[in-house]
Amino acid sequence: MAPGPAKRESSVPAEIGSQVQALRAMPSVDECLRAAQSAPELAGLGAAYLKVIVRRAQEAVRDELRTGRSGALERSAMVAEVVRHARLAAHHDEPFLRPIVNATGVVLHTNLGRALLAESAIEAAVMAARSPVNLEYNLESGERGDRDAIIEDVLCALTGAEAATVVNNNAAAVLLTLNTLASGREVIVSRGELIEIGGAFRIPDVMTHAGARLREVGTTNRTHPGDYEGSIGPDSALLMKVHPSNYRIIGFTAEVPLEDLVRIGREHGLEVVEDLGAGAIVDLARYGLPHEPVVAERIAAGAALVTFSGDKLLGGPQAGLIVGRREMIARLKANPLRRALRCDKLTLAALGATLRIYLRSADIAREIPTLRLMRRKPAELRMVAERSRSIIAERLSRDFNVEVCDTASRIGSGSMPDAALASCGVRITNARVSAGAIAAIFRRAGIIGRVANNSFMLDMRTIEDPAVFAVELTHK
Repeated sequence: MAPGPAKRESSVPAEIGSQVQALRAMPSVDECLRAAQSAPELAGLGAAYLKVIVRRAQEAVRDELRTGRSGALERSAMVAEVVRHARLAAHHDEPFLRPIVNATGVVLHTNLGRALLAESAIEAAVMAARSPVNLEYNLESGERGDRDAIIEDVLCALTGAEAATVVNNNAAAVLLTLNTLASGREVIVSRGELIEIGGAFRIPDVMTHAGARLREVGTTNRTHPGDYEGSIGPDSALLMKVHPSNYRIIGFTAEVPLEDLVRIGREHGLEVVEDLGAGAIVDLARYGLPHEPVVAERIAAGAALVTFSGDKLLGGPQAGLIVGRREMIARLKANPLRRALRCDKLTLAALGATLRIYLRSADIAREIPTLRLMRRKPAELRMVAERSRSIIAERLSRDFNVEVCDTASRIGSGSMPDAALASCGVRITNARVSAGAIAAIFRRAGIIGRVANNSFMLDMRTIEDPAVFAVELTHK
């Protein structure tokens, strides 16, 4: 009798096989839900929320089984482990958006929400959240009103424009402007101004989705008046200027000033619109900062419309502001697309309060946090760094080196990219812990700094109270 085939040995290690078996034996969501509902800490939770945290708890148990942190469990023990994780999740659950400490030194950090609001703007937003407001209601006539009335008069007073409107961000402002004034026609722009803004959004792409056709003129580094004049034709709708706020070209360069572009436009019956991006309302040079084009200057130079952001140099909430000629603003307001892009009452309340500071305050730079942070001096920052160093050193073990050092801050959000602000910070190193691991220790405590030159840095430009570092720092 011929011998049977040899029995094949399993190529899967026994411990892996037991993990796979345990993973397959995970109790169902319904079974875990029934057990969770009997736990006093979980009994009062809504059914949908309880299902969410039970699923998360199951995944946590699976992760423990995969990594070997938990051995094989009986079914009842596995259910109990899921319920334990669910109880922990419910106890420690936090909103997705949580306050953090910005110690990056970037004043307008896009990923951290950009501009901090002034106290009066915060109060205005809270009031609008708590109470019905006259958002689109005329208290004089008792009839429906225009929500732009909340900000239009103040914006016009600050910029010298005839009229104004506001949408939810500056990209939306550009989109609305081009769709209204140039859909199906050409918009002439210098190649050196075809910028890409945050999140890979590009001016040419915004233009395409607005229904306009891009007509590039000049070269990347040099554009002359004749480049515009030679490109104007029957399909030309607008001349457009874009402030390259998030980069600089230096060396052999040339651009056409706004005043010259306006002159060319008038000679050919075309209007000029400008995307000013960061949009300073006041001359920042008065605070010892580099000069940025001021909106009022651009209106005075003849731009028919100027668009700019609310949450950059203005120091307000996210919004796209459009100021300029009355008849052109009226056309924008009549575009059905504007309704899809409009701001809500919270944004308008905060924006209105921010603009009133510029109009009425005797000390704008003190009341607008963005301006206050940008103009802080190194001597003040060193005092904050010294106090912060003491607090942080008390919370770390002795093998961490915590020292005060000079550094440089940035404005952020594409604003004044070549402006390095002299600052002071706290540098933290450890011979056995990488800078990235140190950054993780602080992130777990809600403190965001930056990693550079194999060290972790906390920049004091964006820190006004060293007490924010009085937290528990856990090294896993």
